[in-house]
Formats: sequence, C-alpha cells, structure tokens
Amino acid sequence: MNRVDLTACIAEASPLRYTPAGIPAANFVLEHESEIVELGVLRQVKLTIRAVAFGALAEQSGRLALGTVFRFTGFLINARTSKSLLLHLHSIDAVPQ
Repeated sequence: MNRVDLTACIAEASPLRYTPAGIPAANFVLEHESEIVELGVLRQVKLTIRAVAFGALAEQSGRLALGTVFRFTGFLINARTSKSLLLHLHSIDAVPQ
C-alpha cells in the first residue's frame, strides 16, 4: 500500500498552472517537524518534501496560507525530473490548534 498521512506546513506554493490536458495543478514544498520514540529513544524528525495537487484540490489550495499547518493525505511517486519523491495529494485538511 502506498499512502501518506502527514502533518506539515506549506513552506512554498507555486501559482496555479494547467497541465497540457487543461487540468489545474498546484505545486508545494511542505515542511514537517515532530518527535517520535524509536527504540526507546526520543528522535527529532524534520523533513521537506515536494507535493502536487490536481483538479478542484489545486484550485482550492490558492486560499491556503504559507506557514500554516495542515494534514496532507496522498501517495508517493518518483519525481520525473529527479530521483526525489513527490507527494501526490488526495486531500488537505485543517489541523485543530
């Protein structure tokens, strides 16, 4: 199964664009920070990942504020232009403060 559920903030957001097929697309850079216990030791976790949303989700994403924490759900693929991972988003939800 390939499913990601990540709480992160939007560090960067590109303007809405359209694919050659006319589908709205929005690109993001997400930043995550947390603490997790691994083998009984508290570990600091920090990561940055690129993400993309398509369709209505991409259109709605223009209202999301940079630096605000959201819950992102989607799946991972290899980015076409590099060996890095890209998170394809299914949903973006508010996180209660």
